[in-house]
Formats: sequence, C-alpha cells, structure tokens
Amino acid sequence: MTTADTTPQAGRREWVALAVLALPTFLVTMDFSVLYLAVPHLTVALDPTGVEQLWIVDIYGFMIAGFLVMMGTVGDRIGRKKLLLIGAVVFSLASAAAAFSTSPEMLIASRALLGVAGAAVMPSVLALITAMFTDPKQRGRAITIYLTCFMAGLTLGPLVGGALLEYFWWGSVFLVAVPGILVLLVFGPAVLPDQKSPQPGRLDPLSVLLSLAAMLPFVYGLKGLVRYGWDWFAPVALVFGIAMGVVFVQRQRSLEHPLLDLRMFGNRTFTSALALTFATSVVGTGTLLLVTLYLQNVTDLTPLAAGLLLIMPNVLMIIGSLASPPLSDYIPTMYMIMGGLLIAGVGYTMFTLAGSASGPEMIIIAMCVAMLGTGPLAAFCNQLAMGAVPAEKAGSGASILQTTNELGLGLGIATLATLGTVVYRSNMEGALDDVPPDAAAAARESVDRAVDVAGQLPPEQGLALLAAARDAFTSGVHTVGIVSAILYAGLAVLALRAFRHLRTTKSADLPTPAKDPEANPVPEATSATTA
Repeated sequence: MTTADTTPQAGRREWVALAVLALPTFLVTMDFSVLYLAVPHLTVALDPTGVEQLWIVDIYGFMIAGFLVMMGTVGDRIGRKKLLLIGAVVFSLASAAAAFSTSPEMLIASRALLGVAGAAVMPSVLALITAMFTDPKQRGRAITIYLTCFMAGLTLGPLVGGALLEYFWWGSVFLVAVPGILVLLVFGPAVLPDQKSPQPGRLDPLSVLLSLAAMLPFVYGLKGLVRYGWDWFAPVALVFGIAMGVVFVQRQRSLEHPLLDLRMFGNRTFTSALALTFATSVVGTGTLLLVTLYLQNVTDLTPLAAGLLLIMPNVLMIIGSLASPPLSDYIPTMYMIMGGLLIAGVGYTMFTLAGSASGPEMIIIAMCVAMLGTGPLAAFCNQLAMGAVPAEKAGSGASILQTTNELGLGLGIATLATLGTVVYRSNMEGALDDVPPDAAAAARESVDRAVDVAGQLPPEQGLALLAAARDAFTSGVHTVGIVSAILYAGLAVLALRAFRHLRTTKSADLPTPAKDPEANPVPEATSATTA
C-alpha cells in the first residue's frame, strides 16, 4: 500500500490557498525584471549617478539573496503564515514608496526594503505549499503550479513594465504588485494554515548576524565581479563573505537549535536536488545573457523583439514542467529527469549551429529544446528537496533551495557569460590591427560596444569590424553551448545515481530519503513514500 492511499488528500480549501499563494509568487518574481525598461525613464526623472543607477537595479535581488536563509528560519519559529503576511504588508508599503520616490536615495532604500520583504515571502510560500499538500502526486502538481507562476513573473515582467510605461509614469511598474498583495492580505488569513516548528528553540542573534555577514558580502562580491571584473573590492568582499560563512557553519554545529540545521545536507536526495538546481541556474542565466546579446548585436533585433522571441523558450519550459507530473504515472521520475537533462544538452549543443550571418531562428530553436528539457528537473527537484526536509524545518529548507537558486543566477553571469567574453576578446585580437586605438579598445571590451563604434568608422572599415565582432561573439556562444552540453551530460549521470530509487508515481510515490538505502536521512523527516 502506498502513501497515496493513506495520506490525506488536499481539498478545496488547499487549492484555493494555492491560488492565493500564486499571487505573491508571481508578483515578487516579476519585481526582478519589471524595472529593466523603466530605467531610462526614472533616470530622466531622478537623475541618479551611474553608481546609484546600478544600485537601483541590483539592490532588490541582492537583499533577497542575503536575507533568505534568515527569513526561512524565522518562519519556522514564528509561523510561516505570520511571516508571509508581515512580508506582504511591508512589500506593498515599499512598493508604494518606490513608486513615489523623489530621489535616487529614496528609491534605493525602497528597493532594499522590497528585497527584505521578498525574502520573507518566498520561502514562506514554498514551505506552506509543501505542508498543505502531503500527498506526493498532489504536492508535485502544486509545486509545478508554483514554479509556473515563478517563471511567468520573470517572463512577463519586462512586457508588463513596457505596457505600463506606454501610458503611465515610471513608478507605475511598482504599483502593479499592490492589488495582488491586497488580495493575499484579505483572503490569506482565512485560507492559509498557521504552521511553525513545534519546538523552535531560541533564535540565536549572533547566528543571524553571521548569516548576513556571510551572504551579503558574498552576493555583493559576485555582482561586483560581473560588473567591474577583478577590481580589488569585489574579491575582498567575496573572500570576507566566505570567511564569515565558515564561522557561521562552525557556530551552527555547536548550537542545540541552530539557525541552519546542517543535518539536512547529509541527505543525498536533498543535496543532489540542490546541486542540480544550482548547476541549471548557472547554465540558464549565463546562456540567457549571451543569447540576449546575440539576438541584439549579431542578428540585429531590437530589445523588444528579442524579448518577445525569448518568451517561447520560457513557455516551453513551463509546458515541460506542467506535463511532467502526469507523465510520472507511467515513466519513472529518474528517467524523466535524466532524459530531460540529455534533451537540454542537445539543445545547448545546437548553439554551435547558430551562425554570425544567420537569422535568430536557430538560436531560438536551440533555446526552446534546452528549456523544454529542463522542464522535468524544474518540476521535480523542488518537490524532491522539500520532501526530504522535516516538516518543522520546511521554511529553512525552502530558503536554502531558493538561496541556492539565487547564487546560481549570480554565478552564471560570472562564469559562463565571462567565458563567452574571454573567447570573444581572444578572437578579436587579430581583427583590430587596422582600427583606430580608441575604437579598438572599445570593440575589445564587448560586442555591443563593437557594434556601436563600428557605426562611427568609415563604411568599409566599420563593416569589417562589425563582421569580425559578430564572428568572434558567435564563437563565444558556440563555446558556452558546448561547455553547457558537457555539464548537462554530467548532471544526467548525477541524476541517474542520486535518484535511481525513484519509480513511477503509480507504482510508488516519490520516496523520501528515509526509504533510500544509500541516503543519510534527516532526523524526523516526513515520509512521502511507500508504506
């Protein structure tokens, strides 16, 4: 007899609660990208310096990544519904403050507060979903819906921002979140369960400070490396964050009630799901940036046209995620994850078929194949990771999962996008001999600057520089595609080894690590397997 027969089924109230939770998921993730098109407008209105402009864009994701671990554990202690509602109130107030900001400093502070509130909302949502849907099949569908809202927010953010900017002022891109948050605040108290750890223990203030001292400099260092290269401050911040992380880990080992329960990392299913999530975030972000630059600078599309084309791969990833749980009735979950990773690897291999003089069709087809193949992993990894976490640690588990994803997003730009740039610069060396020194220096920096300076040179020289820059950048895209394909082949092997105990959900529900003979189970983990 499986737990599908004995585990309570979610009813109407739980599905209504999921619909209520879908709103903050969509809106919080949309705030990652909704600002992009508004930057030129708010620059005119507020006149920020270059540094202030960077902080306006980056501070939101920076604060979310820094506060996730702390907020997940706070939710376990004070209650996830309570933390979610507090975060929602702060999020709506900060949104209004950002919309009506009268100075760059006010906007930066408002965006920072939005990030802290977002860090309170995100792990609370995933922890509540995990607790409401105890049946593995229903949990899989619920988490897939959650991921769909997450992806939809990222995908539609720029489009929603563009539509609002057609008719309203730049601050309207922040107010779009307020009505949805109000719906959560009205219906959330009635339909959401009030859950927290039964024996949370005392919150250790020093652990909170150490977690922030580790995460904030580390994330800042990653972003600094991407923005400024190996300038002295970014590496120092990165090293300082790592050092504080070591101190944080040592303190957690000595506490009876740690802020972060390190025993979760002794579970093979949990750590494997984190590794897959991290690696796919690295590849996804790094390749997306390069493809965006390729579409605009090699195939000469406008930013809006490039953004519209890139909706297709995201839609296919959502379709792959939604289709995976029903298919797991007939195809073992292990084979779906492994097969999806191999399909995604084929997609990244297809990057090598995109040419510097061909249109955007091939790179978009390649992205579509890659994202469709990533769908099963997106559908199951969150479910597997959260199913391996004890119920009383659901908030901590969700925050670790989402922090892993955030770090992967930052590292993708710092690694794969940098690799593409290195290949580009190497291939450009021989093409700049006849170009004026200032133009050559600019063209060597990046493909978008090469396209810009090519238009300022005499026609024949400009066309030669443009062709060389496009060839060089396309070579970088090819290299990153090959590296990504090799990495995905390795991830498929990891999935085969880590999840080989998973069968079809019709014959046996997704098992917890406690039923996996090679896993090191987390104490008191809730079971989602055969009984």
